[in-house]
Amino acid sequence: MSKKEIALKVEHVSKSFKLPTESTQSLRTSLVNYFKGIKGYKEQHVLDDISFEVEKGDFFGIIGRNGSGKSTLLKIISQIYVPEKGKVTVNGKLVPFIELGVGFNPELTGRENIYMNGALLGFSHEDVDSMYDDIVDFAELHDFMDQKLKNYSSGMQVRLAFSIAIKAQGDILILDEVLAVGDEAFQRKCFDYFAKLKREKKTVILVTHSMEQVQRFCNKAMLIDKGHRTEIGTPLEIATIYKELNGITVQKEKENEVDNQLISVEADFKNHDDEKLTFDFITYFKEVIDDPVLTFTIHRDQGELLYRWTSDEEVEGEVTIIQNRVHLSFEIQNIFPNGKFTTEFGVKSRDRSKEYALFSGIVDFELINRGKSGNNIYWKPKAKAELS
Repeated sequence: MSKKEIALKVEHVSKSFKLPTESTQSLRTSLVNYFKGIKGYKEQHVLDDISFEVEKGDFFGIIGRNGSGKSTLLKIISQIYVPEKGKVTVNGKLVPFIELGVGFNPELTGRENIYMNGALLGFSHEDVDSMYDDIVDFAELHDFMDQKLKNYSSGMQVRLAFSIAIKAQGDILILDEVLAVGDEAFQRKCFDYFAKLKREKKTVILVTHSMEQVQRFCNKAMLIDKGHRTEIGTPLEIATIYKELNGITVQKEKENEVDNQLISVEADFKNHDDEKLTFDFITYFKEVIDDPVLTFTIHRDQGELLYRWTSDEEVEGEVTIIQNRVHLSFEIQNIFPNGKFTTEFGVKSRDRSKEYALFSGIVDFELINRGKSGNNIYWKPKAKAELS
């Protein structure tokens, strides 16, 4: 077994900030309070004893709710902040995409800011000349390059900064979730860039609230909550823990109840001549659900998202709703490689504010000997799940 190569190592990192509790006061009052032992601030402990490693080639996700310490951790890794305790070891050139647009001048045009920001990233004028058209094409700001930056929206500024930043070459890239900005078409371009990094086996640290992004791109993930490293594992494992942390009950195997609505679900799975896979779900609820959205995903057993389907975005699949009975049936091409796979089936409200049902592992299957000789498919039937 080859020895693993570590790209980033974080050891016992802690960080706190002093928050003033009093308005500016006189020197005399400050001295009196000092000798009385009265502090004019309180300490906010943001990170407490964080340790983890990222191997070369990892697409490593960091997940956490607002205020969990993710941003502070990123700035420590990027050497913007210095930890009070612990240390960070980086093996290679690190490029952080978390302070996009630093150095932009609002009084200069978009064109002028490209050359200035490129210089800050270490590019010569000739380098920027050669990449200028690509930067503008990616940012989709052709009609605005001769306007002053102060006339840009905040989204346009981030798009321009991101389009410049992706030209920087590094061994380790840190991507913040704010990169997925702009309209749907531009977001797809951002995610295509993420996919390219993954194909090239770049070492990437992705910080996001989106479990879908983590399961789509990452091979490992870490959850931070209230400044503590809670767990490290596969994206599917961490996504499950994160959902439960946010009050969404996710039960393994077949039992599940979210929003106290679900009674039972039946699942069936078939394959036809090794070319197509058919999935069939029948879900019964205690009450009639108005206009539900059904979701279905297929993951590798380590959590990597391979296939995603939702009833309000896709055309394939048949959804039948009769009072409190929701039936989903659809067929997809068997494009998957050898390996073990797990699935997740959910029912949500159309605005995604409610999650009526979420089943993880309701259909698990394995593909063996895929190729000219055919494909053997095994699965563990979980025909029916009932709730008490």
